[in-house]
Amino acid sequence: MKRLFVLIISILLVSCNRPPENGPGRDDGTGIMAEGWITSPQKGVLFTKHSGELEFMTTANTDPAIVVDTTQRYQEIDGFGNCLTGGSAILLNKMRLAERTVLLRELFSPDGNGIGLSYLRITIGASDLSDRVFTYCDLPPGETDPQMEQFSIEPEKADLIPVLKEILAINPSLKILGSPWTAPLWMKTNNASVGGSLKHEWFDAYAKYFVKYIQAMKDEGIVIDAITVQNEPLHGGNNPSMVMTAADQALFIRQSLGPAFAAAGIKTKIIIYDHNADRTDYPLAVLNDAGARQYIDGSAFHLYGGSIDALTAVHDAFPAKNLYFTEQWVGGPGNLAEDLKWHVENLIIGATRNWCRNVIEWNLASDPSYDPHTEGGCDRCLGTVTLSGNNVTRNPAYYILAHASRHVRPGSVRVSTNTLGNLPNVAFQTPGGSKVLIVVNTTPDKRSFNVKFRGNTLPLSLDGGAVGTWIW
Repeated sequence: MKRLFVLIISILLVSCNRPPENGPGRDDGTGIMAEGWITSPQKGVLFTKHSGELEFMTTANTDPAIVVDTTQRYQEIDGFGNCLTGGSAILLNKMRLAERTVLLRELFSPDGNGIGLSYLRITIGASDLSDRVFTYCDLPPGETDPQMEQFSIEPEKADLIPVLKEILAINPSLKILGSPWTAPLWMKTNNASVGGSLKHEWFDAYAKYFVKYIQAMKDEGIVIDAITVQNEPLHGGNNPSMVMTAADQALFIRQSLGPAFAAAGIKTKIIIYDHNADRTDYPLAVLNDAGARQYIDGSAFHLYGGSIDALTAVHDAFPAKNLYFTEQWVGGPGNLAEDLKWHVENLIIGATRNWCRNVIEWNLASDPSYDPHTEGGCDRCLGTVTLSGNNVTRNPAYYILAHASRHVRPGSVRVSTNTLGNLPNVAFQTPGGSKVLIVVNTTPDKRSFNVKFRGNTLPLSLDGGAVGTWIW
């Protein structure tokens, strides 16, 4: 009996000291297993899963450490994705159904081998990456339509809407942001597609235009989660384009757009600015207008000018308002080594560390000649994929986005990490409890470092210019 008692006690002691089970999302103990995904242009490795076992250890070494702290939480993430321009939709719609379905599943499915893009920006009317300039209320010279009786999204029914429906069938939770490049030309001071401003007399009519758009898309089964008031309101040289001052944007929202949304029961978010980080005075001026501010969800940014760090000042001034990153191009023909490093450091890491809820790269698809585009529109905008008929080439933005979109699912929350010289990084906790860490090595040389999480250490290394995503 005494021997049996000792044996039982021994078994219990062994059981109590057994390492905890491995698995993503585990927050304590040893034996935490991780998986890694690497893109290393130096070695031709393209978003490839790490082949060996990765296990957190209780022992440490002298390499510098990235410390992940899930107790310090910041903004929730809406998603990562592209702009589905009219030109992108045309190219996708020209593919054979079987090939298009395979590609769309690869891009948008959160399961299997997909990269799980979860956010799309679409254009309200034409952008410069459409095959022509159009709005949803084009009229002969001299005519007006203040009640939007001739409003129609018919131009989108050939390509954009069918492709969107296919994408939503793959990922029904996808968020969609709409952005206009111009108001109908008869509303503008110059009656032209390039430049000009919205006449004050047509503020109410233009508000009806947005209402009609959201309602018409809803009738097609497409929910517009948010709109920006004007794409790049300080750039009047694109085709199409429209200039809108901060004062006019505030007035338009306060006087017309906000009340129109409220009257129609529209819950679509209103997002302001949608331009470069070098002019944070613009969104701050709009948000300082209390009448406009009550209708505004947040501000959107691009990074063709300024520093991504400037966005935090906007957050600090109005912490209750959200921030979004809504556009950045990759210029053709593309350079994977340089594009990957810059975009991951400044957008995937930089934008989210500076409070953005999303990151949107510019054009989803272009052809080998960077078409379609309008006359005077961007002639070097490289798509996330290049489509030549049914043939697909994956470009730098594909790998840039994949490092975030596959594992940082909507509803994830940014958590704290320390800054580490030449190893910019950001971490998230997913709705399921997994931790995701994204790191880029901005040096040309291989770097060794540790990830520290709740007293445990994961030793890692990255080639020069490489990006890694680790999940546990």
